[in-house]
Amino acid sequence: MVTVHPQFITDTAGQKMVVLPATEFKSIMDELEEIEDIRLYDEAISEDDGERIQMDEAFEMIEAKRKNKE
Repeated sequence: MVTVHPQFITDTAGQKMVVLPATEFKSIMDELEEIEDIRLYDEAISEDDGERIQMDEAFEMIEAKRKNKE
């Protein structure tokens, strides 16, 4: 778990905000990204129907999608 040292400030409109050191903010963002990766992995596993394709075919599909976006 990330240890944080927040500072709380209030703007002129009365809104409360939190200020963190950049290193702590980066650690939090890294943790969130890892959690998102785990969530996406779990979702992919739950939707796995067992169908597989060859790697070269997958690359062709990816390249075709990339060309269609251009």
